[in-house]
Amino acid sequence: MLQLINNLPPNVAGLHAFADVTEAEYELALIVLLDDLLKTHKKINFILVLETSIKNFAHGKWCGNVKIGLKYFFRWNRLAIVSDQKDVSGFSDFFKCFIPGKFRNFPLDQLEMAVRWVSAK
Repeated sequence: MLQLINNLPPNVAGLHAFADVTEAEYELALIVLLDDLLKTHKKINFILVLETSIKNFAHGKWCGNVKIGLKYFFRWNRLAIVSDQKDVSGFSDFFKCFIPGKFRNFPLDQLEMAVRWVSAK
């Protein structure tokens, strides 16, 4: 399940993932969120709080993320992934090769620091 993260700085979009996440739910939520952000900002600053096992994402979910990454290729600025899972850093390292911008992983107890980092100009 995905939930919009409220109370973020205006230049940041964010999603909180927990339990099972379907591919359709993920792609729709992410595209709508990014399109809304780009109505008022030139660059994408995005935070994903991942409190579900990476295995709970529908098969191919991260491949869909590459597709979305390429759709907004020149618009990425900062992406923070907040999770206590060690496997997640490997996925974000993979995206660094395909998508411009700055990527950083944070543990769950550093969510506030992640928000400050992702919102920095």
